[in-house]
Amino acid sequence: MSNPVGIELVRSTRGASARIAKALKITRGAVSQWDKVPAEFVVEIEQATGLSREELRPDLFRREEAQP
Repeated sequence: MSNPVGIELVRSTRGASARIAKALKITRGAVSQWDKVPAEFVVEIEQATGLSREELRPDLFRREEAQP
């Protein structure tokens, strides 16, 4: 099984939904209704949870590969 990304990662990270709800001033129920992390909240969610934007929305952000 692959590593969780996006909303699956939020759901599998203990306390992440509560931290997101508090940071965005919305309910945890609202967070649970998301099919994917809304693009307009990615930066705030990254700051609140420590989950990277590349993990939260890999369709929008790519991790830069280190140059040798």
